[in-house]
Amino acid sequence: MDEKIVVPLDGSKVGEAALPYVEDLVSKLSPEVKVEVVLLQVLAPESIPTVTGRTPEATPYTVQELAKTEEKAMEYLNQTGEALRSKGAMVTAKVALGDASDHIVKVAEEIGANLIAMSTHGRSGFSRWAFGSVTDKVLRREGRIPIIMVRAPKKA
Repeated sequence: MDEKIVVPLDGSKVGEAALPYVEDLVSKLSPEVKVEVVLLQVLAPESIPTVTGRTPEATPYTVQELAKTEEKAMEYLNQTGEALRSKGAMVTAKVALGDASDHIVKVAEEIGANLIAMSTHGRSGFSRWAFGSVTDKVLRREGRIPIIMVRAPKKA
């Protein structure tokens, strides 16, 4: 039996809050169970907003900026996956460009994932309205694949 888990990461420590739970799950599965963990980072199609007057605007990446950003994301995902590899999981790193919630669901469906494990920043109220919630969007779009949501610890 094979198990496939998608773990979306945004490159932050907050975004990594679900990783210890995935590591624990992998270490507790029978050695006969092959586990593939797909670490996914979805990049926004624009670079950091720039101010060109009174309002900030999103600037598309140049080809060179995008290549460098994708390379850094792959390095981060591969390094982050070392702990899972040490527990016996096969780790695949994927970088996508676009809407995070769309890509999380798409990758999970493409690989036939048994689980999506992700952290949530725990925003509420105005902050959630202003910034949105990738976790909330994934929950609303996905109905067949179980999702583990881990609320990131508050900063000390």
